[in-house]
Amino acid sequence: MTEEEKQKRDLKDRKFYPAQKEAEFEKKGLEQHTPQTAHPSYKLAFQDKEFLLREELRPVRFQLELLKPEMILDEAGVGSTMVMYGSARIPPPEAAEAALEGAKNLPEDERKIVENLVAKSKYYGEARKLARMVTEKSIIEDGKRQFVVCSGGGPSIMEAANRGASDAGGESIGLNIILPHEQAPNQYVTPYLSLNFHYFALRKMHFLLRARAVAVFPGGFGTFDEFFELLTLIQTGKMKPMPILLFGKDFWSRVINFEAIAEEGTISKKDLDLFRWVETADEAWEKISGFYGLER
Repeated sequence: MTEEEKQKRDLKDRKFYPAQKEAEFEKKGLEQHTPQTAHPSYKLAFQDKEFLLREELRPVRFQLELLKPEMILDEAGVGSTMVMYGSARIPPPEAAEAALEGAKNLPEDERKIVENLVAKSKYYGEARKLARMVTEKSIIEDGKRQFVVCSGGGPSIMEAANRGASDAGGESIGLNIILPHEQAPNQYVTPYLSLNFHYFALRKMHFLLRARAVAVFPGGFGTFDEFFELLTLIQTGKMKPMPILLFGKDFWSRVINFEAIAEEGTISKKDLDLFRWVETADEAWEKISGFYGLER
């Protein structure tokens, strides 16, 4: 029996060509230069970039941005994640001295800002340590990797998270987003787990789809947005409770008066129990391991 005959009798063989093969056929067809083949309307829809970027195609782009990361993480065997939020501006400890030196001749208000950021460089160290600790545990359940470190893929606290996983010889995820000003993935993100987003909403969804613990470090509007959305999801019952570790009580208590919100009655007093104050990576892991009954 010839190979062609075997293929004809193969009941598992698909009868339609896959999209990749159809794209090859289209390429050959375009070699025949006619007014019809030259017109954009002749392009296969999934090959037509201008068509995919039309305003009416936003729902399709939403679906693609939900599906692509989901497939990549699933194929990578990622069962759950340890998500780490935080500032893109806090310098690593090794850059602290240079930052202070460079600020010496700045106006007082600008120098104070640099000093405040440098004072928080300890959290870079704690984020890096926590990521290393979690990665070293190498927890596997149901054939999937658990507590894989996941950051926003950018600099500062995000870099510290991916760097800590790299210190432990492990892989980590970076969920970057396209911004008007350049934001490239930090060098410690595992390349095939370096994902890029157009929509903030889809990026935030992927942060939490696999999250089993979230560490929140001092940050700005982006960190606030991610943190408060997480609190809202759990408070309203849309998401099951998980350990939320808030690093830096002095910072957070100064910029947000949580107690006052409860006293005003716009949240319940018990809502303040949705997160836990911590200062060190060891404290954070103790609360995570206690929540899940893991070995410490």
